[in-house]
Amino acid sequence: MKTFFRVVSFLEGTSYLLLLFVAVPIKYWMNDPQYVKLLGMPHGLLFVGYLVVAFLLKSEMKWSIKNFSVILLASILPFGTFYVDKKYLR
Repeated sequence: MKTFFRVVSFLEGTSYLLLLFVAVPIKYWMNDPQYVKLLGMPHGLLFVGYLVVAFLLKSEMKWSIKNFSVILLASILPFGTFYVDKKYLR
């Protein structure tokens, strides 16, 4: 389950960065919302998957409330999921 969470975490973080730093600038600078539509749904599904798997893994990993809060907060911060992988999952 931990390996699965690492994969979901990596994919969620990558999709978030692509959305923020590629798709959104293209949308506003080139007036082309196609990439936001293309990346938005997969990112949303990965975001929800990240949260669900984090809740399922909480007791197995024996995360404290503080650590669990950091892990959840990381899902909305750019590069946050990569920090979680390095600090809590390796």
